[in-house]
Amino acid sequence: MRIRIEGRDLPAARPGGQADALRLAGVHVGVQRDRAVVSLFPAWAESATWEFEITSREVDELLDVGGPFVHGRPGARFLYLSWGNVHGADFQMFRRAKLMFGDVPTAALREAHEGAGVLTASLPLTDGFGDPVCARVRPPVIAWEVR
Repeated sequence: MRIRIEGRDLPAARPGGQADALRLAGVHVGVQRDRAVVSLFPAWAESATWEFEITSREVDELLDVGGPFVHGRPGARFLYLSWGNVHGADFQMFRRAKLMFGDVPTAALREAHEGAGVLTASLPLTDGFGDPVCARVRPPVIAWEVR
């Protein structure tokens, strides 16, 4: 199954607030693959998009997902977007956002599993305080659809 995450409204992309501090700290966001954070985007980017494969299978008439990008136990699977400070090749994580598969509409998950398109999540990467988004990101903040 193909997954696409479309992030918009990154916290340092607009002037004011904490933008300068985030730029100076070298804040970046990436998707977590196993224990590593990959495909980094700076907090001042216009947008951030990740696309990758996960596995999906039917277990007792329910869909389960897996692979190196998927975390959590069966029935509580999720993806991580991880924020950290980048200094050279060093990434020091300080915050994560959780994108729960339980929040994906069942019909969309089934369509993606059957190959009808790419399961796409669209979300802002800045929270209501102007900080990098973190914790569980739930609808309507995140929108899931098959494209």
